Amino acid sequence: MTTAPQPVLKAELDDRYGRARRRRGGWIALGVVAILGFGYVGWTTVARAMDTVDIDSTGFTTVDQHAVTVQFQVTLRRGEAVTCALEAQDTEHGVVGWRVVEYPADPAHTRAFSETIPTIAEATTGFVSSCWIP
Repeated sequence: MTTAPQPVLKAELDDRYGRARRRRGGWIALGVVAILGFGYVGWTTVARAMDTVDIDSTGFTTVDQHAVTVQFQVTLRRGEAVTCALEAQDTEHGVVGWRVVEYPADPAHTRAFSETIPTIAEATTGFVSSCWIP
């Protein structure tokens, strides 16, 4: 008497001949793509943050009806030149004076400045509206 061969299961054949490795390769490829994606997002975030300029207004003084002095500090990457736009406003927030000032490169990370803005009327406030790396 002979016994009939039992049917071989597909899972056994896959294990025997390594067909399951295709799934593992797909997961590895997906992991590599995810790591590269996170690396790209991280790098672009750091690169963008390196070119930012932080401004802190430390005060202003009304000199007279035709001038206001603005004190501020700028924090940016060392060795970079910076350009700032200064603005003076009246009680109704109308612009009564403005000035663009360029500063040369400096090895300091944070620099303090004081600038006088000529005005066409009495200013009640003075501030830095923006700074950028030229």
